[in-house]
Order: sequence, then structure tokens, then C-alpha cells
Amino acid sequence: MSALKCEIIPVTAFQQNCSLVWDPTTMRGALVDAGGDIAQLLERVKHHGVTLEKLLVTHGHLDHAGAVADLAEQLSLPIEGPHRDDEFWIEGMPEAGRRYGFPPLRSFTPDRWLSDGDTVTIGTMTLDVLHCPGHTPGHVVFYHAPSKAAFVGDVLFEGSIGRTDFPRGNHDDLIRSIRSKLFPLGDDITFVPGHGPLSTFGRERQSNPYVSDRVAR
Repeated sequence: MSALKCEIIPVTAFQQNCSLVWDPTTMRGALVDAGGDIAQLLERVKHHGVTLEKLLVTHGHLDHAGAVADLAEQLSLPIEGPHRDDEFWIEGMPEAGRRYGFPPLRSFTPDRWLSDGDTVTIGTMTLDVLHCPGHTPGHVVFYHAPSKAAFVGDVLFEGSIGRTDFPRGNHDDLIRSIRSKLFPLGDDITFVPGHGPLSTFGRERQSNPYVSDRVAR
């Protein structure tokens, strides 16, 4: 099975890691968490010769989903994700955008809400969906086993974890999501966080001060 190709494109003032992911066999791809800076995203899509077929969303925060409505309309793309429990975040994006000084943002309704155990396709590739609440109640993670790669949004970072002080955030749920759903995928899984550098689940199990095996004992 082909390994997926990926370019990470930091967008917005929050430097959120939008991922352009594609199947090298078909050159069909998706944007994971298109938070903003549409012109920059489309330039990278064109650079790689990728045909976008959908937009994937890990959760409903504005820096991860702020450009989704406009891109979906402009390119006639379906939207998949997040879990329906993040609907209130998506509906609140226009107000959140005003509060944080973003350009005007639009809410949207995904063509497909995702649940734990679902799959999404990109070209000939299939990614597993894991519902990982805690940072937000409807947060999902996209995992491609053949590539040993996961797109985890704001669940886990190198040396840190997602904030849980937002509405309907839950620290215990977040720790449970990481340790019971992500870490069992394997120490050799590289993950793309919503912000900052890549890491592996094994590295975080060893040294992350919030979720390492030492802390969990």
C-alpha cells in the first residue's frame, strides 16, 4: 500500500499546522484543518499537482476550520468531520473570529459528521477515524496505518497536550483519549500536531510531562 504524501502548511496568526495530504498513486488529496490563508494553501496544492477531493476537519476551533466554508464553496468540495459534538464550536466561529481579529468567518455544516471507528478515503488510501474528546468534545484524529502517521489536531503536542479550559473541555477525557486511543497505535507512529513540530507517540510516552508512562503510574 502506498504511503501518503504530506506537506505541512502553517496558517493564520496561530501558526496552525494545516496538512495537505495526498495519494501519490492518484494525486488526489485533501486538506486537513484548513484554518485560513486560502491563497497560500491553493498555491501549495497547485505546486504539487494535487487534485483536492475533500476537506477534513479535526475540530471546530477557528484556527483549524476558519477557511473550510469558503474553500468548500469555491472548489465544490465535501467536508468530513469533526464529530457532531463540535457543532456548537462551528456555529460560533463567526463570533470567535470577530473576537480574535480574524477576517470574517463563516460557519458550515459538514457533509459528513464523523464517529469513532469511521474511515475516510483520500484517493485509494483509507484513514481511520478516532474520536478523541477532551480539548473539544467532538475532536477526531485521522490515522493512516500503512504510513505510520496520525493527524491529531490539538489533542497532543511535542512535550505538551491540548488545552481543556475551553467550553466543554475535559482534562480527564483528554488524558484518556491519548493513553487509551493514540498510544496503543504504536511507539513508531509519527504524529502531526495542530501546532509546533512533529513527534512520535513513543517519544511522548517516554518524556511528555502530562501523559508519559512515568506520570501515569
